[in-house]
Amino acid sequence: MPVNANAAIEITGFKWVPDFARGQVRDLRPRWALKETGLDYAERLLDATANRPADYYEEQPWGQVPVMHEGDLTIFESGAILLHIAEKHDRLLPADMQSRNRAISWLFAALNSIEPLMMQLATIDIFAKDEPWAKLRRPGLMDFIGQRLDRLSARLGDKDYLDGEFTVGDIGMATVLRIAENTNIVTSRKNLAAYVRRCEARPAFQRALATQKETYAAHEPQTVV
Repeated sequence: MPVNANAAIEITGFKWVPDFARGQVRDLRPRWALKETGLDYAERLLDATANRPADYYEEQPWGQVPVMHEGDLTIFESGAILLHIAEKHDRLLPADMQSRNRAISWLFAALNSIEPLMMQLATIDIFAKDEPWAKLRRPGLMDFIGQRLDRLSARLGDKDYLDGEFTVGDIGMATVLRIAENTNIVTSRKNLAAYVRRCEARPAFQRALATQKETYAAHEPQTVV
């Protein structure tokens, strides 16, 4: 599922990441949105294991991915990129003003109210799992995340998506909930688990994930025997 190297839109991503990060790097978000809207894009690949080119910090102050280029326009932060893409197509942002603003609210909620907690959990479980402070912090963090997810579960109810129809808010929320895929914090809430599976089953998500994984596979480090 190759990307279009001549496309007007360019998304930065990494050439390769370790297994635990695959499917989690944030360039997956604009890739998914672009697949949903049928817009082509080119990849600009960076080495995650090396220092970023000095001029990249002019595009992204912390050297992270993704950055989006479209002509003379440069946008960093996945949420800002998602919003820009969504504004091009009513498939991701409804025309009705109230529905449109709810979709935007859900995008911000995913990135502000849920993701920071999920990233704390990922830090504890992956990068600091043997640290005494992490073992002390984890139970309280799980309780707090659980409270947030209980409210999200109640609001979702039996709807297919957060506001009925699929929007950019669902791209933000589904990718954030996937951060905790190695725990039961989401799967123990049946409607949230079904929601994530429903989002992951969308053809556009499957194509975006496959393309990202193909990039990693093409740049797999060679093992010296």
